[in-house]
This record gives sequence, C-alpha cells and structure tokens, in this order.
Amino acid sequence: MSVNATSDAVNGRIDARLAELGIELPAVAAPLAAYVPALAHEGLVYTSGQLPTVGGELQGVGKVGAEVSAEAAKALARISAINALAAVKAQIGSLDRVTRVVKVVGFVASDPSFTGQPGVINGASELLAEVFGEAGAHARSAVGVAVLPIDAPVEVEIVVAYA
Repeated sequence: MSVNATSDAVNGRIDARLAELGIELPAVAAPLAAYVPALAHEGLVYTSGQLPTVGGELQGVGKVGAEVSAEAAKALARISAINALAAVKAQIGSLDRVTRVVKVVGFVASDPSFTGQPGVINGASELLAEVFGEAGAHARSAVGVAVLPIDAPVEVEIVVAYA
C-alpha cells in the first residue's frame, strides 16, 4: 500500500488531537545546508535538528541563561518539536502511523553558567506527551552547547517508530 493510501485510511486521530491543542503543523522548514529534514528507514523516522522557526522566521536568538530565559527557551523547544512533527508527517503521510516516540535529542545554546538544559528540552518532551499520550514517552538527551546555527537558542531532533 502506498504512503498516500495508508495515510488516507488512518489520517485523523492525531490531527484531531493537534487541533484540540490549537496546533497547526507548518510547512517543513527548508534545510540550511546539505541534508534532508527527515529520513524514514526500516520503521523509524529520523528528523534532522529542527530550529524554533515560525513562517521561516527564527523566534529567538542568543544564549539561554543570558539573552534568553529558561522559560522562553522551553517555549522555543516546543516550537522546534512541532517543526519536527511536520517533518515526520511529510515522510510518512500521517502522524497516526507513529507507534512510539523513541528518542529526543535537544541542544541548548547555553551561557557557561546555565545548567537547566533538561528543563528547557521539557518543552519538546511535554508537547510529544500531549500529542501521543503514552506513546510519546521517550529516551532523551539534553545537551548544552556553545552555539547553534543562526544563533538559535535551541534545536530539537526526534526519532519515531511507525507502522
């Protein structure tokens, strides 16, 4: 069965949940370099790192703990996760095909004294739990880094299993 036929048959449950949450998936962000936004392989979708962009515009810049508050960065991590979901949907046709969020990796451009990276990446983790329920529980890394592309405060990538 083709991806389109499969997605037509099962599209709906997660779209309804997203609508309930007031979330509209954006168009997939264009890559900033030589890579693809997501890749499906052997029942898994791997996304490239997703930045907190809305309508092609980065929603914040700078280091968390300096120019960007931890609370603002958590909201940016949520936006990054929404962008990751858009990339997943573009690969498999419907988020209803997701059977499990397997892994989340979050990068936080951090002031040297900032140690709250896990709380920032909770923005992505909590969003995935809201969307997928128990299937949204995942393994995770939250890493502080010196700088991210185009001075973004956060970047999130996810791996999901699908049927």
